Amino acid sequence: MLTRLEGLAARPAHAGHFPSWLGLTVALVALGIPFEARPCRAQDSGAASPSVIDSTAEAGDADAVVPKRRMVKWNEYDGPISTLRLGYGFLLDWSSYSQDQASKQQIRMMPDVGLRDFRILLKGKFKTERPITWTLGYMYDGVIEDWRFRQTGVQVDVPELSGRVFIGRTKEGFSMNKVMVGYYIWTIERTMALDAFVPILGDGIKWMGYSPRARIHYSLGWFLDDLSEDEKFATYDNQFVSRVAWQPILSEDKREVLHLGVMVREGHPDGGSLQVRSRPEAYLAPYFLDTGKIASNQAGTLGAEAYYQRGPWLYSSEYDWQRVQTTGGGSPVFDGGAFGVSRLLTPGTRPYNAPGAFFDAVYPTRSVFEGGPGAVEAVLNYSYSNFDDQGFVGGKFWRVSPTVKWHLSYNLRIELAYGFGKLDRFGLNGTTQFYQARLLTML
Repeated sequence: MLTRLEGLAARPAHAGHFPSWLGLTVALVALGIPFEARPCRAQDSGAASPSVIDSTAEAGDADAVVPKRRMVKWNEYDGPISTLRLGYGFLLDWSSYSQDQASKQQIRMMPDVGLRDFRILLKGKFKTERPITWTLGYMYDGVIEDWRFRQTGVQVDVPELSGRVFIGRTKEGFSMNKVMVGYYIWTIERTMALDAFVPILGDGIKWMGYSPRARIHYSLGWFLDDLSEDEKFATYDNQFVSRVAWQPILSEDKREVLHLGVMVREGHPDGGSLQVRSRPEAYLAPYFLDTGKIASNQAGTLGAEAYYQRGPWLYSSEYDWQRVQTTGGGSPVFDGGAFGVSRLLTPGTRPYNAPGAFFDAVYPTRSVFEGGPGAVEAVLNYSYSNFDDQGFVGGKFWRVSPTVKWHLSYNLRIELAYGFGKLDRFGLNGTTQFYQARLLTML
């Protein structure tokens, strides 16, 4: 059995690369310390923490790590043509595992530590009568060990139609957890099904509209792979994506948000072939679920999401289904989702961006560099994925994950996660315990 499955664990280890990044890690963490080393002045933000409801809508808001609370000024430039803001993101992961005998027969796993990503971010606003903003992201991908452009493009506001249009490389717009900055999510990773069904980026055009009176957000996107054929996210030749979110409760006074959304995606797999696979919510782990190559020219994905935040509590739920039209006439359906709860144990705020229909990062009321506790966040999440249908045996997997995140400041965080999961695949039911840690800093 192990001989047949050795290929599943064929993933380059990162442990040998860690020392070369140690100096950069220390330097970036050190850079993060002075960002909040003094209390915010009135001209900086007007408050120790941002509002719960955020009404801004700029290019790259859902991908660039740009704080709503102004931290420093040295990274900003007010030019004659455009403003400019320089930022970065840096994420280092560690993982270890404990497997029973069935799990060891299913897949081989080893402890690992490695650079998740290091990204340089630029964004600004042109000094035109019509609001035009731009963003550029350049990221070192730790898996392929190469630099790649992330969210990059131009956004033009169209207030006459209560919306804005983005042209370039961006998030497709399917699912809040995909729309949000990956650095900001409350779980340790996105769910397996979501990562398997929807690529992280696309090249194309996306329209985003918002009605403040009805409190409804909607987005429509059309994406092609002409410029991204060699990118690992380019698993489709073209795809159409839409999302509608309703905010029946949006209260600053009560610090309360209720978000209900549905999304749909229709696409044509690249080269007439689609492989639905995912890691077990551990970035350094090998793939657990994998259907293998499926001959297909069309695949559709449907999802529903609900989020409720009141004060320090945040309840999250999402479920997605993907139907693959095979060239042989079959139409297997794979599904998966997650349900979770998060609570801030110390004073802090997680703003909700109403025009974009996504949550922002956690802002501690007082960072550790101001003499405060920062913000401690406790999370409990359950996820489930089923990639078995109509003769395709990709496997079934569920995982329960308690996680603790210590936000020392807005831009410096330590995460510790434990996971207990069970994989049903190859006629075996294997149990794995996951031990994960993360160091994250951003500007």
